[in-house]
Amino acid sequence: MTGIRKVLAAVFAGLALTLLSAAPAAAQADKLKLTVAGDGAEGVTIQATHTDGRRLDKVVRLVLTATGPDGQQIGPVQLDPQPEGHGFYSSGPVLSAGKWKVTVKSPAPLQSEATATVQAQAAQSPPVPAPVAVTAPDRTAGAGAGWWPFAAGGLVLVAAAMGVAMLFGRRRTG
Repeated sequence: MTGIRKVLAAVFAGLALTLLSAAPAAAQADKLKLTVAGDGAEGVTIQATHTDGRRLDKVVRLVLTATGPDGQQIGPVQLDPQPEGHGFYSSGPVLSAGKWKVTVKSPAPLQSEATATVQAQAAQSPPVPAPVAVTAPDRTAGAGAGWWPFAAGGLVLVAAAMGVAMLFGRRRTG
């Protein structure tokens, strides 16, 4: 009977330690770390992770507000997660050129807020590639001039394979 009591006491002690050690993790899990940055054009990107560095395992609705040059106001704009990865959010082109104070908030239970200064600029189009000169192939060498190196290489390989076969064939009979 005392053996069963010891086992039960050990199980309860382990359960109590598990519950007590999970409490600090749950306390940290109620906040997010929001990293806010410009996307190089007229939008904002946000990386959301748990404060302990873990990736998000569920969708969190983020809300963006911004104050820009001359007191312009944007938002609230609800952001949806992007397919680039867990916890990655993007606003798309919502800002005009200039310096913006951007605030992103997440609602409870993962309540957090982050503010950053973002320099928005008009989207740049890629440069037009320079034209490439195209020359006609040299047809003076005849129609079959391009295949002969491949044919010669094939003949060399066939000759080598026959030589190896003959070498191994002599060793067996000898």
